[in-house]
Amino acid sequence: MATLDVIKSILSDNLDIDPDTVTGDSTFESLKIDSLDMVELICDLEERCDINLGEPEGISTVDELVAYIDSL
Repeated sequence: MATLDVIKSILSDNLDIDPDTVTGDSTFESLKIDSLDMVELICDLEERCDINLGEPEGISTVDELVAYIDSL
């Protein structure tokens, strides 16, 4: 499963965000994802992708998060 699809799935499952509204250009702010939601998203991504994201800084769009994950 592509990283973007995993993110869309988690957002849909946990935050009831319609996956069709999530694009690479979507900002987390535009998706109404606050800092607590972001922590939950990161934890779920680490679990599903079997990675350690640490504390990513300066990531504001879905594309930036995908690129960061894919670089690990």
